[in-house]
Amino acid sequence: MKSLKTKLVRFLKKEDGPTAVEYAVMLALIIVVCLAAISQLGQNANSSFSQIAKSIQNTGTTTT
Repeated sequence: MKSLKTKLVRFLKKEDGPTAVEYAVMLALIIVVCLAAISQLGQNANSSFSQIAKSIQNTGTTTT
């Protein structure tokens, strides 16, 4: 019984597990932020290209 208690105390004092979890959480947050930024940039680029395409279409269809 004493060895089980000793192993449990040693396990709780180790900081390897929580450190790995903290790194995993930070990595997940970084990935979420990167995906959100890329998505926003893609939407902005799509909007810009759509405006350019409309502008080009309008100048090509103008009659005099």
